[in-house]
Amino acid sequence: MITVSKEDYLKAILEAESEGEPVISTRLARWLSVSRPAVSMALQRLVRDGLVRVHGRLLSLTPSGRRIASKLALRHHLIERMLSEVFGMEWYRVHDEAERLEHGVSPAFEERLLARLGHTGPCPHGNFSEGETPDSRRSRGLLLLAEAEPGKKYVVSGIYERNRHLLEFLDGCGVRPGAHIQVKGRDHKQALTLSTDAGAVAIGRAAAKRVWVSAGRVRRPSR
Repeated sequence: MITVSKEDYLKAILEAESEGEPVISTRLARWLSVSRPAVSMALQRLVRDGLVRVHGRLLSLTPSGRRIASKLALRHHLIERMLSEVFGMEWYRVHDEAERLEHGVSPAFEERLLARLGHTGPCPHGNFSEGETPDSRRSRGLLLLAEAEPGKKYVVSGIYERNRHLLEFLDGCGVRPGAHIQVKGRDHKQALTLSTDAGAVAIGRAAAKRVWVSAGRVRRPSR
């Protein structure tokens, strides 16, 4: 039986992969706000059920685990789009709401969401549901804002969505999906000065590494 807890662990592993983070138990404990002993017990059950593999300290999904995680990620994606496109909720709020709602979506309601919203649109954070990785984003012509060149103009493509406080900060700085920005400079600590619709703003390197931008036309992910 796939419980809500198991689904949460599997989706967290998938999300860590998509953000290019090493998938280790301490990261899962922090992301899911549980203790390390609780993570160890959960991972033992997931390994026993054939959903997760352990390679030293690193974790990976089996094909069965990936199917479950991808299905939950699609539900999360659809709920975010519903909250934004149908109900007009702010883009930086929808992730937390979708986390609360995703486990209660029935297959029938999921089909209605797909029929209403379609299969191809990005979520309010600019991300697609296909489980992209940093390498796949780069293959589409994207780069991290932390790597952007002073003097050049960019369009914000996507933002990692797990940190609500960061999303609100970026929104206040005018750094949101679809926004046009210009990099004005970079200081000795690699912090960026940007020109956005909010004016001149400063973004630290840690925040800039959570934002993907484009300097030109970007290809959609291949299906």
